[in-house]
Amino acid sequence: MAKTWLLPAKGEERSVCITDVRAVPGDSAFLIDDGKTAVLYDTGFGFTASAVEQNIRAVLGDRPLDYILLTHSHYDHVLGVPYLLECYPTVKVVAGTYAAQVFARASAKAAMCRLNEKSARQLDIPADDPMEDRLRVDIPVSDGDSLLCGSMVFTVVALPGHTKCSVGYYLARQKLLLSTETLGVYFGKDTYLPSFLVGYRLTLEAFQKVRMLAVDRLLLPHYGLVEQERAQIFLQRAELAARQTAQIIMDLYGRGKTKQEIFAFLEEKDYGDHVRPVYPPEAYRVNTKLMIDLVITELSAMEQRRDCGL
Repeated sequence: MAKTWLLPAKGEERSVCITDVRAVPGDSAFLIDDGKTAVLYDTGFGFTASAVEQNIRAVLGDRPLDYILLTHSHYDHVLGVPYLLECYPTVKVVAGTYAAQVFARASAKAAMCRLNEKSARQLDIPADDPMEDRLRVDIPVSDGDSLLCGSMVFTVVALPGHTKCSVGYYLARQKLLLSTETLGVYFGKDTYLPSFLVGYRLTLEAFQKVRMLAVDRLLLPHYGLVEQERAQIFLQRAELAARQTAQIIMDLYGRGKTKQEIFAFLEEKDYGDHVRPVYPPEAYRVNTKLMIDLVITELSAMEQRRDCGL
């Protein structure tokens, strides 16, 4: 039975139901439905697209899928798009303007396919043709744009830090933010892992930006819905995890540790048995090494500027 969350209606508003339609650990795909309009928040891997589509059908029946809202351009969030376009030819795909540019690059799509195939092999699942040439964006959006999806009105919130193209979607009536990995990933067991790949300071700015919103609910990539106190706890602890990870990297680097030694320390500290099924080893290695490089480059430059009185 798929996990569902019901956001009750207020006044004349329609209730909103969120359903976890993921197929495997590590997928990221959640269906948001007000009974008339159906929105998919990310699509998961390419090799799980058929199973995700079956999970969607179990909820919608013969109703169409109306919108796909993509948070960023990584393969584990977007490669279900081409398959779902085959199944739901009228669906509109929404993503940030920068993500649309990424999808136009053959080299980027080839890299997505390689990572998709590697993840499929690790899970011993056949990887069908991901049809990456059909990956597209119908509605490119920017920070502050309003997106009308039936009775649901989302505000686009640019949250770069994980990627340049990371965006969240804020549903003000329900005080719900469809989050991005810029704000970190929750793995249960009080484990909050940062994933800032293009900007550490950008990530801290993203937390500050989200604090300016009235957020009672967060729909978290790879996890699901957290509400009320749990939503606030996530934001506090995820930001703390980002700051602590950066501090650890700089402390170890300052003590003469190599980047490989820093990676080994973080892997031992963070990559536990409950994280591995959700976070593929190759993705963890690549992302963590990118974070180490980024923190050292970014914070070392800041220290140099301070030393020079700039």
